Amino acid sequence: MKNILIIISSFFFSISVWATKPDTPPRTILFIGDSLTAGYGVDKEKSYVSLIERDLLKKGYNIKTLNGSVSGSTTSSGIKRLRWFLKAKPEILVLALGANDGLRGVKIETSQKNLDDIIQLAKENNIKVALAGMMLPPNYGPDYTKNFKEMYLNLVKKHNVVHIPFLLEGVAAQRELNQADGIHPNEKGHIIMKDTVIKYLEKML
Repeated sequence: MKNILIIISSFFFSISVWATKPDTPPRTILFIGDSLTAGYGVDKEKSYVSLIERDLLKKGYNIKTLNGSVSGSTTSSGIKRLRWFLKAKPEILVLALGANDGLRGVKIETSQKNLDDIIQLAKENNIKVALAGMMLPPNYGPDYTKNFKEMYLNLVKKHNVVHIPFLLEGVAAQRELNQADGIHPNEKGHIIMKDTVIKYLEKML
């Protein structure tokens, strides 16, 4: 009888300790990009970053997202933003910069060096990286567009990071999925971007 009471007491003590133990903090996913990831022209809750957080929470993942994206930004500003968000201790970085570099004709070597520095800083802080690639329209010339696409492949190979081949897969040049400017995705476009990115993110969680 005494042994049974001891077992019962131990059981309820364990339950009490478990019940009062603080919840495990959510894993933080940081997005650093430009207007495409900032959700330009759509409500915040309709942007692909917010949609990803919603879907992952529904699937039972204990995560939260931080969106450090700024419209109009280039790769040159990414390193400063990552340093700022290090205090939030992100576990995963979705790096989606470079589109504005390409549209402005920035030298490929400069953009690649900037992205390289961002990825290196993330790795030094034990942050997993998913690098989202971009493509340019053919009017920028065959050599520049080819080298621009290969820039992302070079970085993926060097750092062995997760590669999202094209952030705007299935969205670019689709009139019904973009806003009037033909560049920024509308709400329907952001749903497709969410589907594109989330399948890579789930493999990292």
